[in-house]
Amino acid sequence: MKDTSIDIMEIRRRQEKTPDKDRSAPEDGVDVSPEEKIEASDLRGDKLNIAILFFLYLLQGIPIGLTSAIPMLLQNRGATYKQQAEFSFAYWPFSLKLLWAPIVDSLYWNAFGRRKSWLIPTQYLIGLFMLILSQHVTQWLGGGGAPPHVQVLTVIFFALNFLAATQDIAVDGWALTMLKRCNVGHASTCNSVGQTAGYFLGYVVFMALESAEFCNTYLRREASDEGIVTLPGFLWFWGIVFLVTTTLVAIFKRENAPVASSRYTKQPELNIRQSYTLLLDILRMRPIQILGAILLTVKISFAASDAVSSLKLIDAGVPKDKLALLVVPLVPLQIILPLVISKYTTGPRPMDVYVKAIPYRLALGVVASAVVWITPAFLSNGQFPVYYYVMLIINYGLYQITLYSMFVAVMAFFARISDPAVGGTYMTLLNTVSNLGGNWPSTVMLWLVDVLTWGRCNIPDTQSDNICASQEQKDACAAAGGVCQIDIDGYYIECGICLIYGLIWYRWGRSKVAQLQQLPLKSWKVVMERSRDTESLLRSASH
Repeated sequence: MKDTSIDIMEIRRRQEKTPDKDRSAPEDGVDVSPEEKIEASDLRGDKLNIAILFFLYLLQGIPIGLTSAIPMLLQNRGATYKQQAEFSFAYWPFSLKLLWAPIVDSLYWNAFGRRKSWLIPTQYLIGLFMLILSQHVTQWLGGGGAPPHVQVLTVIFFALNFLAATQDIAVDGWALTMLKRCNVGHASTCNSVGQTAGYFLGYVVFMALESAEFCNTYLRREASDEGIVTLPGFLWFWGIVFLVTTTLVAIFKRENAPVASSRYTKQPELNIRQSYTLLLDILRMRPIQILGAILLTVKISFAASDAVSSLKLIDAGVPKDKLALLVVPLVPLQIILPLVISKYTTGPRPMDVYVKAIPYRLALGVVASAVVWITPAFLSNGQFPVYYYVMLIINYGLYQITLYSMFVAVMAFFARISDPAVGGTYMTLLNTVSNLGGNWPSTVMLWLVDVLTWGRCNIPDTQSDNICASQEQKDACAAAGGVCQIDIDGYYIECGICLIYGLIWYRWGRSKVAQLQQLPLKSWKVVMERSRDTESLLRSASH
């Protein structure tokens, strides 16, 4: 599963002095100042705000889900793997949004609202893009002998995800004044659950209802050559939803003005230059540098399993549509998991869950490679038995538990340490680093599969032993009546490398995570003087 991480901004307030008896208890082993005390959740006055945040994140997940569905449709229309790689650039805006986050944070129309100034136009544009795309997408997808226009689709969906990423920055910043500080944990849950639900609607629901086989088997009495839903119709429907709901938010939902109270955060006014300067200041902070090193390296341990396993199952004969539909019974699990896991990440040490999940995720990655290894043995007359798909579901479901444990834990940690004085920039930085930490290892692992794979063309009744590595060589081998025989599969080499690396990283990383959690919250604040003991704590962490 693509680790798509969508962020939520924590609220930091200026707390008025209160009697000691009313303050929360200090964290174990952490010196907590009075302004860092944790309040109990109080949903009074925030229930509607939580519902709005959930719906905004759900809308954000629709373009992401549709972007994941397009490669499946392209594959059925004869797109090459090079074209699939080209379309993969459409996923990148969420990993690059840090580049324009300070602009979103600094330029706005105050009379309309700091966050609505960006949220409303971007959602209108998403709706308009969907309406326009619905009129041309069938032609651009190709089929019927016509090649797909992958470059056009890449530009369109890159733009959609660019707008969704901009909407994400605006929503994260709006959470600063929309919710009370004591309810920030619920906002994090809205993030993960809402984005997952939107992705489910945009990818899984669409793929199921677009599939004629699925609809004929489960939803129809009379068979048809098409699914119940078409991509143009789906795009048109959600384009209308975006336009209508955005209009309602623009008219009826007002932003809370930042006030100097104990319930909301007061934010300084920053221009673009100051925002980028603060971004550099964040990057210079020693705790951020250590956290960045952790986020950029940890997912190397799982890259082979995350990026390559599903492709190897397809190579082994598992139908692509069946793999996509296997996600359906697991979506309720993906929605419920953040709700359950969040109960264990709302305390002062959310990253404990993150660290504990790593060994289990490593082990399940090994299980996934074993499943790929034995998959050909289950193939009979071009079909796989039902119990094989049950095995896949169980393995994938267990893997999702570990993945979401890490995701929810790191989101909770981000929300806890973020300094809202820079609006959405601080959280966007953390999530950009986290996203890049998942994207670059997956890209490298996909590229290295062919490099590490050794194959030869076996042509009957000849002594030829040509190399069978590139697609051109494979096509030439098939044209000559030969068969490409893999002697060493680079996928299994990668799995072994990732496992060894993961075990080494775990020994190093768990101590660094523990030391970061021991730092007082003021060590993460970029706009206030940090305590002098921070540097000594970090020096001890590096030894």
